[in-house]
Amino acid sequence: MGEQIRESTLGETVFEPEPGEKKLHDIRSDKATYWRDHGVMAVLGMGVVGMVLAFIGSDHVAIGSLGAVLALVVRGIWLYSEQMKFNWVLTNMRLIGPGGRQVYLLELEKVRRLFGDIQIITKTGDKHLIKHVAGADAIMTRIEAARDTRARRKGA
Repeated sequence: MGEQIRESTLGETVFEPEPGEKKLHDIRSDKATYWRDHGVMAVLGMGVVGMVLAFIGSDHVAIGSLGAVLALVVRGIWLYSEQMKFNWVLTNMRLIGPGGRQVYLLELEKVRRLFGDIQIITKTGDKHLIKHVAGADAIMTRIEAARDTRARRKGA
């Protein structure tokens, strides 16, 4: 008998508030940012493939570069609907992400930009990526402000 395949754990974000928890902000993927990120990847991919093919002496630099761009366009189209479903919820206690991911604000070590995305690093070293967000700097400020407010209230 064949092995059963589990349903993906990258499902939608489920927000079930704990006692005293309030939703502060929904962080959603942005269409324009998604396509801009893929455009940047396509240009970089075209350049890298072109340089590698030129370095090895291939006669197909132009075709290889075009292939890299087309591959990234297909990737963008293929993953678009899945990426647009993902969202994170910022509360006064934690960040809740897709697939049951959650990070308590007092556990946040760093909140930083990683290209066009936001990387969350916990005190235990766990890393989470909030992808394709518009206004990443403003969202980072909101997350850090919520963490600082939580720390003051808890006396941490």
